[in-house]
Amino acid sequence: MQLSTILDQIDMGSIALPEFQRGYVWNRDQVRNLMTSLYRRHPVGSLLVWETQTDQVADHARGDGNLAAGTVKLLLDGQQRITSLYGIIRGRAPKFFDGNAQAFTGLYFNIEDEVFAFYMPTRMDGNPLWVSITELMQPEGLGRAITALSLNPDYATKLTSFIGRLNAIDSIKSREFHIESVTGADKTVDEVVDIFNNVNSGGTKLSKGDLALARICAAWPEARDELKTRRINGVAPGSTSSSTGFCAASPLSLLTSHCSRPSKMSPPIASKPGYTKLSALSIRCSISLPRAWA
Repeated sequence: MQLSTILDQIDMGSIALPEFQRGYVWNRDQVRNLMTSLYRRHPVGSLLVWETQTDQVADHARGDGNLAAGTVKLLLDGQQRITSLYGIIRGRAPKFFDGNAQAFTGLYFNIEDEVFAFYMPTRMDGNPLWVSITELMQPEGLGRAITALSLNPDYATKLTSFIGRLNAIDSIKSREFHIESVTGADKTVDEVVDIFNNVNSGGTKLSKGDLALARICAAWPEARDELKTRRINGVAPGSTSSSTGFCAASPLSLLTSHCSRPSKMSPPIASKPGYTKLSALSIRCSISLPRAWA
């Protein structure tokens, strides 16, 4: 499937992100390396999706976007790549986004040196050799960039090469991505989480805590949002992560609100649906989950 079609299907709600997926974690180096590989026509890997009935996973999709009626594809492998490319080409994050958009914002390309770099005013302002990738990827972006170069006599001898490089960037939108699908009406969320965990063998590795949280989200789709609402100020030994402020003593403590500073917590969630299942699950995951936020 062409990249442009994938992005269109995200906008239409035909491709979405499952709630058990972690958020966006890539940094600028990873984004720049991805674009360099695409520009040089290097392999960048395939995608894995779970294709299923929309009503089966309506409560398991991330974000506030509407899902397409009928069937939907939930991204199991390739979220970081597709989110990065969506942000660069669309100039905004997708509706299911959860992370730092600065990782893909302001990417430029030098048409003479053929290198990607993020915006730096002292280096790029007033220099026509640096081209904004997001502006170039817009419907009329390629034409405007070629016209600007054509009007500059300084680049007359290199114009053909420069235009070829701009076309190579623009053609990334037409890059074909192989998509493997997990299908079958008999597939449950638990089974798909197992598949998701098993295929996580590359890119930015998921910790055991990430995998444990994915398992919890399969049983309780609101788990990730609940964790975010239970942030506390400061770090109590053994109870929170210094990087996020989440209460991370164990999943079981989150389920029963037995964290430090209970006055700042919302009411215990033992009455929520699926609590019994989650309690047993949290005991199995309690050792590994905090590592997701270490």
